[in-house]
Amino acid sequence: MMGSWGHMFGGWGNGYGYGGYGGMGMMGFVMPLIFGIGIILLAIYAFRRNGSRLHTGEFSRHNAALDILRERYARGEIDTAEYQSRKQDLESR
Repeated sequence: MMGSWGHMFGGWGNGYGYGGYGGMGMMGFVMPLIFGIGIILLAIYAFRRNGSRLHTGEFSRHNAALDILRERYARGEIDTAEYQSRKQDLESR
């Protein structure tokens, strides 16, 4: 019965699904899978690392406050000294 496996697969393989290279058939499937998963995990890490500041609003609050300050200064509601003081305070946060 063991001899029939060799004939069935043209002399290659041992009947356990590893292919003719004694396990390289399985590695040919597993290695690209591992590589693909690694790329996906790396992309998730990069997006979370850079996107976390956007989700917390760190950039938007800081920019919004400076925008409001600039608008008030442009409308003449505050003078140059107050503008510089508040701008320095916002930028130090």
